[in-house]
Amino acid sequence: MKKRILLVEDDASFGLMLKFFLEMNGFEIVLCENGHLGIETFHSQEFDLCILDVMMPHTDGFTVAENIIKSKKSTPFIFLTAKALKDDQVQGYKLGAADYLIKPFDPEILLLKLNALLQLRTDKSPEQKSYQIGNFNFDYEKRILSLKNQEEKLSPKEADLLKLLCDKQGEILTHEEALIKIWKNDDYFTKQSMNVFITKLRKYLSLDTTLPIEIENIHSKGFLLKIG
Repeated sequence: MKKRILLVEDDASFGLMLKFFLEMNGFEIVLCENGHLGIETFHSQEFDLCILDVMMPHTDGFTVAENIIKSKKSTPFIFLTAKALKDDQVQGYKLGAADYLIKPFDPEILLLKLNALLQLRTDKSPEQKSYQIGNFNFDYEKRILSLKNQEEKLSPKEADLLKLLCDKQGEILTHEEALIKIWKNDDYFTKQSMNVFITKLRKYLSLDTTLPIEIENIHSKGFLLKIG
């Protein structure tokens, strides 16, 4: 079956051109020329993905995205816009955008991104809730880190941060990814707060002296969870 995409774009010429291109590449496209109509259409039909312009009169793309999130349908959305300022991009990702593409763009790159996102959604397995970290057991839902007969009840942010480190094991968890996903903010003071939580996690994980576990600080980039 063709994947259905909601395209919300107020530039009629550009919208029709993009609609035609995506339909030529196997998608079913519903084009809405403003944010208000986009919200109505989203709630009345089912879509696999949404493409949103940001700069639209009355109801902008960010407002449409907020409405998508409130619907709890878990439909992924991307922004395709001329708004290139960092603050706009940060706001887009904070809202939960899967991607933020700036016009002008390469349509072939857009096509690759759409196929990757839709394939990821199809292949996505249930979110992992339990982890083995060396000799530790980490129950994310209960926020309990246990080692033999010792248990540590983590705070919500400690648990979220440890889960991200576990999910990215072998890769760097960047400062920006952790800050945006957990704190929804990447300013200086929030970054200092995150460092406090990292210190606490290091203290908990240092309880096992038989199998060293390290949260390595990668200078100016982020953190790396290393076991053994």
